[in-house]
Parts: sequence; C-alpha cells; structure tokens
Amino acid sequence: MGRVSGRSCIVTGAAQGIGRAIGEALLDEGADVCFADIAEHKVAEVAEANRPRAAQNEAQVTYAHVDVTDRSAVQAMIAHTVEIFGKLDVKFNNAGVNRPMNFLDVTEDNWTFIMNVNGLGCLIGMQEAARQFIRQGSSGKIINTASVASRQGFDNVAPYCASKWGVVSLTQSAARDLAKHDITVTGFAPGVVATEMWEQVDRDLMDIGAAQRPGQAMEAFSSDILKGRVATPADITGTTTFLASKDSDYMTGQIVMIDGGMTLV
Repeated sequence: MGRVSGRSCIVTGAAQGIGRAIGEALLDEGADVCFADIAEHKVAEVAEANRPRAAQNEAQVTYAHVDVTDRSAVQAMIAHTVEIFGKLDVKFNNAGVNRPMNFLDVTEDNWTFIMNVNGLGCLIGMQEAARQFIRQGSSGKIINTASVASRQGFDNVAPYCASKWGVVSLTQSAARDLAKHDITVTGFAPGVVATEMWEQVDRDLMDIGAAQRPGQAMEAFSSDILKGRVATPADITGTTTFLASKDSDYMTGQIVMIDGGMTLV
C-alpha cells in the first residue's frame, strides 16, 4: 500500500513542471489524481500519458481544464473530480505565473495578472476545497505552493514575491479558520527548480536586460544554494507526498522550505 492509497487529489498547474511531478508521485503512491491546468490539451495529454502509471498502482487518473481565478471553473473541477473518484481528500493549489519586470517598470497590468493567479487563485482554491470537505463531512488537506520568494524579496520579480508572501499569509489564515473542521492547510516553498517556468523566466529576464545570456539568471539565483545545485521536480515530490499523507496530520499552518539551503529561516 502506498502512503496515499485511496486518496482523491487535485493538482492545479499540472500540465508541466512541479505540478506534473506532484501528480505523478501521488499516482506512484496509490492516490487517485486529477491533473488540472488552464492548458487544456496539454493537461489532457499528461493525464493520458499517466494512465499506465495509474493502472500499475491501482489508482485512477483524470484531468480538468481550469482557470483558477474563475470560481465557477474551480467548482466545476471539484465536481468533476468528486464525480469520478467519489470524494475529495487533498487539494494542491499549485498553479502560478511570473512575468519579470524591472521594479520601476512594473505596471498595474503586470501586478494584477500575477496577483490574480497566484493570490486570488489560491484563495478560491482553498475556499472551494474546504466547502467540499465540509459537504462530505470529512477531514481534508489543502497544500499551497509558495516559493523561496515568499521569504525574501528579489529585484525584477516584485509582484511575484508579493504574491507568494500572500500565499504564506493565506495558508496561515486558512489554517486558523479551518481547524475546527479538521482541515489542515500547509504549503511548501521551492527554490530554483529546473522546469519550463524557469526557462521562461530566464528568457524574460534577458528581454528586460536583467541577464545577458541564457542560463545566467539561474546561475545567479542559485549561487548561494548550500546543496550546490538547482533542484529537479523529483527533489520536491518527497515532501509534497508527505504533506498529502496521514504522516502530516498534525501539521497545519506551516510552510516547508525545499530550496537546498538557499534561504535559512
């Protein structure tokens, strides 16, 4: 039996990168997983590619197209998951965006876009998951993706830093409010992870003149990592599966740093 066998999980932002890795690790441990993302065709392909993995672990897999800033879409995603799996046990609010801009160039549009997805999307995801747990009369787990940028501000990504600080605050607020329903709310904070998102950030930083060559930004951000290397998604999933399992039942309101020692808090 896997650590999360029989648990029904949703992972947003699961078409690639950390989100996909979280979902696949959950399947490996026997969970039923709904991969959800705004990139409908891509997330459908991810779910299809994982059907053999699910079958091997006596689990189920499905997918949902979702804009996490649209409450009705989030409600539909949860309803779909419950229809297929019969319940919801764990909700990962992992979807996130970043659009680097030099601090003095940050626009209202840039701020609003990032805060809507990373902040409002997290809030809506927590609220609707909690409502489902309460309807079921069951306990539940909500797990949010923060960032090393939730503990320290970085130039060129100020709105992203602010949004991830917001995720930490939302995690704490929700943990306090939802404890009476036996719902735990935790999160994890990755550092520099070699994913498609980081590749795009690297290109964006070059476009705004904050980096001069490919890979320079990742090298700069990762120069102080005590482990001496950037992370891979596989470095993250041991912790995320733990947070989804009964082993973390006595944890709530906490953010676990998974940054290789980049920031010591």
